[in-house]
Amino acid sequence: MTNKLEGLEPKKVFHYFEAISQIPRRSGHEKQLSDYMVGFAKERGLEVHQDEYLNVIIKKPGTAGYEDAPITIIQGHLDMVCEQNEGTDHDFEKDPIDLVIEGAWLTANGTTLGADNGIAIAYAMALLDAEDIPHPPLEVVMTTDEEVGLTGALKMDKSLLKGSYFINLDSEEEGELTVGCAGGLKATLRLPISHTVKVFDEAKVQVIEIKNLKGGHSGVDIDKNRANADHLMGRILSHLRKGCSFRIVDFVGGSKDNVIPREAKAIIVYESVDHSSFENLYEEVKAQIKKENRTVEPALTIDIKSMEYNKSLKVFSRKTTDQLIYTLINIPKGIQTMSADLEGMVESSLNLGKCAVEGDTVVMLFAIRSNIRSLKYHMTTQLEWFAKQIGATLTPTADYPEWEFKPDSRLLDKAALVYEDMFNKKPLVKAIHAGLEPGAFLEKLPHLDAISFGPDMEEVHSPNERLHIESTMRTWEFLKALLKALK
Repeated sequence: MTNKLEGLEPKKVFHYFEAISQIPRRSGHEKQLSDYMVGFAKERGLEVHQDEYLNVIIKKPGTAGYEDAPITIIQGHLDMVCEQNEGTDHDFEKDPIDLVIEGAWLTANGTTLGADNGIAIAYAMALLDAEDIPHPPLEVVMTTDEEVGLTGALKMDKSLLKGSYFINLDSEEEGELTVGCAGGLKATLRLPISHTVKVFDEAKVQVIEIKNLKGGHSGVDIDKNRANADHLMGRILSHLRKGCSFRIVDFVGGSKDNVIPREAKAIIVYESVDHSSFENLYEEVKAQIKKENRTVEPALTIDIKSMEYNKSLKVFSRKTTDQLIYTLINIPKGIQTMSADLEGMVESSLNLGKCAVEGDTVVMLFAIRSNIRSLKYHMTTQLEWFAKQIGATLTPTADYPEWEFKPDSRLLDKAALVYEDMFNKKPLVKAIHAGLEPGAFLEKLPHLDAISFGPDMEEVHSPNERLHIESTMRTWEFLKALLKALK
């Protein structure tokens, strides 16, 4: 093993981070690291369990004076997102991460760093290896496939866990204590297309494209007022409908349910006599949209180009054309409710992440999120009723649990006091509008008292991912002090 991080503090934390950085751990390929953790535990005489999903649980007794303290669960995930820059020669199936120190930050050479969530594993290993850190009995839980749907956490047998407190180390901003997260599901709307041929004798075909929106995560970025390319295209088509009897030929916008669409393209055909009206309406709505989004989306482009008209061109019927436009401009979208408990926190939201023609069907993918379970299912019901009104179907899948905020959390109170004593300021208490693994555990173990925190990280899931070195040290000291206080 290389020793690039030998001089960094905390010494053991960075030692173990460098050790696991030598082991490939793409989601779905965590066996090598999972087996390594089993061996690590056995070498230290610790109780260890590994399940069929390669989740690992390591149990360590409390230190002197803490033998009867409430058991504390320390949790992180083994897998990492594997992304690399174009031209970077790296094989995530076999190559170690090439670690690089850049000033105050630790990063990688052209690839994701894996601090999400390797730093949690390194913290846990340092705790398990230490003989001089006071702590209650520990259950260290290392899960698999977090980055592709919390799979390991959802499938783990929770009856093996006896803990009362739950500390998740998968947060990315120092000084924040996360106390809740959104649950969610994916909903697929399918609208049958009624096609027809040869609508017009003389016609024009136009391709309208929206590009260069910011996009972003449909949970954590939903409150940033970013434009959704699919809904903007619906706005354009709706405006054109005022004076131009066109039909849709094709439509595609967005890529995934959980990403705010950055681009959309619609192909439409209309009778040549409507061309003057079309041009005026197009320029009018384009100017309106550009003006409305000039601050948040300064790079937005809306372009149009002509295609040759073929009289055998298959187009949407008028009814299907109107059904799609109606859906794009009227279906619930964006923030639905804000939290009454945590100021500025999004409580529930809907995101249309993809809309595309697939054969004789328009397929729309939605991400439904809420920190309250009943609201998640209420929004699903809303979409189901909407689908019925337009002759479509809605199929919910990939349901994952939320982590509801508990205002009477003893663990939160302890953590906030310890933090304020150490740093002379109050931590920011927040919930996030995205999925975190505590929800998967609380669903089966509702008695758990849970928080999440971590050191400063930036641009995770990208080759620019980086971990702040001094923040890693401060977070380690805070973790140790909190465990000492849980007597």
